[in-house]
Amino acid sequence: MNFVSPSKGVLNEDQMFKDMVDFIESDPEANYNVIIGTDSHSRDEEETCFVTAIIIHQIGKGARYYYNKNHQRKINSLRQRIFFEAALSLECAGKVARKLSENGHSELNVEIHLDIGTNGKTKELIKEVVGMVVGSGFDAKIKPESCGATKVADKHTK
Repeated sequence: MNFVSPSKGVLNEDQMFKDMVDFIESDPEANYNVIIGTDSHSRDEEETCFVTAIIIHQIGKGARYYYNKNHQRKINSLRQRIFFEAALSLECAGKVARKLSENGHSELNVEIHLDIGTNGKTKELIKEVVGMVVGSGFDAKIKPESCGATKVADKHTK
């Protein structure tokens, strides 16, 4: 699986993880948030584009991010699409948490940002989707605090 870094270009998983760890270790005294978010957009009658973003936020000093695009057959059901976005984020978060732990950074918390909120059609899904994420051992953020999905991943779905 390849990821795109706006500053480094296309990276495979190993290169992306190395870049993440190098970024964290460039200032080991700083505080970091690790954020995973997925958003989707139906481009045409046949497919939906899913984008998963990984953001390493050095609190107070900026961030670095990577994203992966995944094209699937069109998913018409909002419920199915939201659950698929959450599942992609969970899969990615598991890999990121494992790699961070293997590299001596198990203290870093991984947040999953969900493209759901208390306004609009997704409000009925909050309890279930947040429960799925929290039950998997990760913190969940919803709109308006879910910039990983609603800003970073969303930017690359179109």
